[in-house]
Amino acid sequence: METLGEYLKKLRGKESLREASKRIGISHTYLDTIEKGYDKRSGKPVKPTPETLKLIADGYHVSYEDLMARAGYIEEIPDDNSTPLANKAEKDIAKRIQKFREEIENSDGLAFNGEPLSEEAKESLIESMEYIFRQTQKINKKYVPKKFRDEE
Repeated sequence: METLGEYLKKLRGKESLREASKRIGISHTYLDTIEKGYDKRSGKPVKPTPETLKLIADGYHVSYEDLMARAGYIEEIPDDNSTPLANKAEKDIAKRIQKFREEIENSDGLAFNGEPLSEEAKESLIESMEYIFRQTQKINKKYVPKKFRDEE
């Protein structure tokens, strides 16, 4: 992951330090210092306060939590899609999806708002359910004590 300073420079783009700092509500010299990652007078690393990060998040319309993680105040927030599931969970999801697919394909008169579902709409519905099954499995995995988990 890029540093906080690199990320802020990327967010600012071609906008001047003065314009960006005015929108954010901090001085342009402090924004420059944060982007560089160190104080040029002392040579010491700079870590903006959570309050300053909130101003920056609001000014750039980005996630406050992401800035807090990049600044080292909180651990990086993992991407929910990156959490691997155990083989048993994958097999269970595959069985559920197959059963759901069969029910959808064998249903006569399946409609939405009075219109019959197209094959594309049915496939979209199946993909949505797969996502729901996976997310539910991941959420349940987080809250089940390890001694009760059935992982391979």
